[in-house]
Amino acid sequence: MFKKPLVILASALLLMACDQKKSTAKNETITVKDMTGKSVNPIPDFWKGANIYFLLTDRFNNGNTKNDINFDRTKETATLRGFMGGDIVGITKKIEEGYFNDLGINAIWFTPVVEQVHSSVDEGTGNTYGFHGYWTKDWTKLDPNFGTDEELHQLVETAHANGIRILMDAVINHTGPATTIDPAWSEAWVRTNEKCGFTTYENTITCQLVDNLPDIKTESNEAVELPPQLVAKWKKEGRYDSEVAELDAFFERTGYPRAARFYIMKWLADFVTDHGIDGYRVDTVKHTEEYVWSEFREVCDASFAQWKKDNPSKVLDDMPFYMVGEVYNYGASAGRAFDFGDKKVDFFANGFNSLINFEFKYDAQNDYETIFSKYDTMLKGTLNQFGVLHYLTSHDDGQPYDADRSRTFEAATKLLLSPGASQVYYGDESARTLIVEGAQGDATLRSFMNWEDIESNSDTKKLLTHYQKLGQFRRKHIAIGAGDHSMISQAPYTFKRILKKDGFEDKVVISLDNKASQKTIDLGGVFEDGTVLKDHYSGADVTVANGKASFKSPFEVVLLEAKE
Repeated sequence: MFKKPLVILASALLLMACDQKKSTAKNETITVKDMTGKSVNPIPDFWKGANIYFLLTDRFNNGNTKNDINFDRTKETATLRGFMGGDIVGITKKIEEGYFNDLGINAIWFTPVVEQVHSSVDEGTGNTYGFHGYWTKDWTKLDPNFGTDEELHQLVETAHANGIRILMDAVINHTGPATTIDPAWSEAWVRTNEKCGFTTYENTITCQLVDNLPDIKTESNEAVELPPQLVAKWKKEGRYDSEVAELDAFFERTGYPRAARFYIMKWLADFVTDHGIDGYRVDTVKHTEEYVWSEFREVCDASFAQWKKDNPSKVLDDMPFYMVGEVYNYGASAGRAFDFGDKKVDFFANGFNSLINFEFKYDAQNDYETIFSKYDTMLKGTLNQFGVLHYLTSHDDGQPYDADRSRTFEAATKLLLSPGASQVYYGDESARTLIVEGAQGDATLRSFMNWEDIESNSDTKKLLTHYQKLGQFRRKHIAIGAGDHSMISQAPYTFKRILKKDGFEDKVVISLDNKASQKTIDLGGVFEDGTVLKDHYSGADVTVANGKASFKSPFEVVLLEAKE
């Protein structure tokens, strides 16, 4: 494992500390607004209870039809395996329209937008292009199918103006596959003939995930030259000298060896320095040495500090850079350690604030209290100071919780009211189909967003409204994801969530499956008599009397908060 000289590390930490002080002081003049337009102050444990919307950039919204075809990507493809037009501008437009604020989303994670291999790969099912963003050709440039640097910059600024954080997707484990026109990177950079066995630490990391997916030699500290095809590409584009000058400056400043992984870290960190993104979702974490992520964290932290220093008027608050990892098959029950079979690794101790929780979809089969109490216990125990990101649907999980979309309302309620952070996969809120005729493998999970159903289908509109009410309540109350959970009554099932930290307090009472039209909710001592409450779900106001809230509502969900 490579270790930086202590003097360089100390200098970097000093720079970050100074920058943090500056950003905190500057924070007094910065205005962040919530979905109602009200100014809000930074809240504790934001990422522990965040409501994150995850989308495939190419499949969400086509904001610019002029960039739909590039590099002659015109081959006929297998079902749902070609580019379909979604882009960065499409995401920005939906932010501007208020779509994400209406959903109560406070962070957006989108698939990689760096330049993809230009041609297709025949995976046995027909031609497939890199529409998903995980087949990198050039980490230093955006793929024109997704958009431009200027459009990405506008996306981040628009999101921040709406109180929404931006997560990009980092891939360090592998390059894109070799195609007829996209050669594999040099042997100094990648291995191309060692398939993973997935039975030990070693044969999960120092190997290729799948055939024809070149594996970056992240374990090596050997200096490597730039791949010839990248040199030729940059020269043709007229930016070779500037790119090399930046690399020279990076390696001189950091003291890192010119090993393959550090080139990629520099290129990914540039998106932080240039655009002020708030964090990275990191791909294929367990297939790379754990210390690589500590190094990546250090590079990103320094870049985030530099962005804050360069852009004091745009700093939202003093919240640090965020990293959430995809450690495939990690479940929160494992606590801090992931077991490779012959070795356990603590990824939380290697740069990550949070990990994606692959077991939540199984827990969602249980009743509310079993789910909620389990995660309340875990997040206050071995995972204290860290977080987990729950999901029920994703882009590569072929066994989602609700594959046929028959339990959509239940899925929303369990996901959005559970302790921990929530990941809404695009189309969860609109019952976008996950079963597409002719689509094979994960392609069936990646259809284009069903905007037409939102416009015209009454059932879709009802589901969307349910997501909006729960999501807005979750975004407004950090206690839901990051507070202490306690059941008040079993019938009707009622519970409280309270967060008290550093002088901050947030508290709510929630009742589910409450079928009575005349509600009488035991508040468990959370709100004093005489307090005026609002049921966020129905809009009804009620004054607390004898420790209870009594009011009429036709809905089975009750979301009680102190009325402002």
